[in-house]
Amino acid sequence: MVLRVHTMHCKWTANVTSNPISRLLSIAAACGLACAPVALQAQAVIPSDDPLNIPADVNILGDSNPNVRKATAVVNGSVITGTDVDQRTALLVAANEQEILPEELDRVKMQVLRNLIDETLQIQAAEAQEIVVEQAQIEQRYAQLAAQNFSQQPSAMDEYLASIGSSPNSLKRQIKGELAWQNLLRRNVAPFVNVSSDEVNELIERLEASRGTEEYRLGEIYLSATPESAAQVEANARRIVEQLQQGGSFVAYARQFSEASTAAVGGDLGWIQLGQLKNADLEAVASQMTPGQLVGPVPIPGGYSILYLIDKRQVLMADPRDALLSLKQIQLDFPETMPVEQREARLQTFVTGVQEIRGCGDAENAAAALNASVVTNDQIRVRSLPDALQNIVLQLQVGQVTPPFGSLDDNIRVLMLCGRDDPEVAQGPNFDQLMGELEEERIGKRAQRYLRDLRNDAYIEYN
Repeated sequence: MVLRVHTMHCKWTANVTSNPISRLLSIAAACGLACAPVALQAQAVIPSDDPLNIPADVNILGDSNPNVRKATAVVNGSVITGTDVDQRTALLVAANEQEILPEELDRVKMQVLRNLIDETLQIQAAEAQEIVVEQAQIEQRYAQLAAQNFSQQPSAMDEYLASIGSSPNSLKRQIKGELAWQNLLRRNVAPFVNVSSDEVNELIERLEASRGTEEYRLGEIYLSATPESAAQVEANARRIVEQLQQGGSFVAYARQFSEASTAAVGGDLGWIQLGQLKNADLEAVASQMTPGQLVGPVPIPGGYSILYLIDKRQVLMADPRDALLSLKQIQLDFPETMPVEQREARLQTFVTGVQEIRGCGDAENAAAALNASVVTNDQIRVRSLPDALQNIVLQLQVGQVTPPFGSLDDNIRVLMLCGRDDPEVAQGPNFDQLMGELEEERIGKRAQRYLRDLRNDAYIEYN
């Protein structure tokens, strides 16, 4: 049965300033753009001089080809097939590097179909404005992705996509859609976005007034809910949290499932102060989070939110974690055949010995006496260390060492601080940077309205 609808989906997925992320498949999930439109073809009319005299209106009895996939949706005449959905879903599944349960996979496919419908509308809008994306541009971008993610030629990317159940054409259609939509926004939206100097100066004054206060870089996944659907949406949100806790990509899940405008950038809210969340419950939760922590689902008016704290800092203040360190790592290895009792004894000798080292100049000689090795790194930032070590290292004076860390099954290490160059006081963004940020924000909001209008006017058939 074909269901004809005049539809509008509530999720906005346009990517105004899409940036590639480290893995190809997260990029593919991020683009959120559809396959190129394919016009439906009418049945060909047999010429009247055909010797077989076959009528033009052939009536096929039964299934002419059971292996042919039917269209999943037809968007203003452009076909989205089950193959399109499967190949795009394969990109997302591979991005998460873990098994997705069958019931979860069905939900993923429904979201992918919604994304493909939005993408098709975006491409159609660009073509209606006679905005052409050259095939050479698509191939160039495809080759860049191959180099960035595989350090290989495009042929290696082709083989990989086929191996996961996707295809080069699926990704190239996404690239085409991304470029077409960005070009459309650049021509029809960006020229009409204005930010005054007074607005930028006012923002600079507000930043100066808030100097030293904390700001947070948060990721969000927002799922809308009605009173009737609240229980189901909350259950879906909990399943997403479980997948994320097991190692799923927050960026990929945000792009596919979040119904906030930030879905296009992987849920990244950017640097904000908690008051900008405009919700007391979210503010209370975020204020207690530490970088790297995931919390949710949090019930809020209209749905549920999942929060991820990417980082935290003080406004216009230097971040101590940007300090550049000179470290010596002193490492004690244990032979595989060494009994546990001997390892424990060597550990006690090692811990006592490193505490008696007389500064960095004595580290090599002292380490040799302890049968330990030394590795020096003169260009390492505090923030690049594991979270558990960052605060410890920041409290050290030159020549002091961290508590030992590691395992008796492998090795034990300490870090000795041999120098620290503290970061300069942060000056904050300049006038031009703030102007650009405000312009991008307004382009994004207008792009949302643009896509919403396209959805309102869409004529979609579902099988």
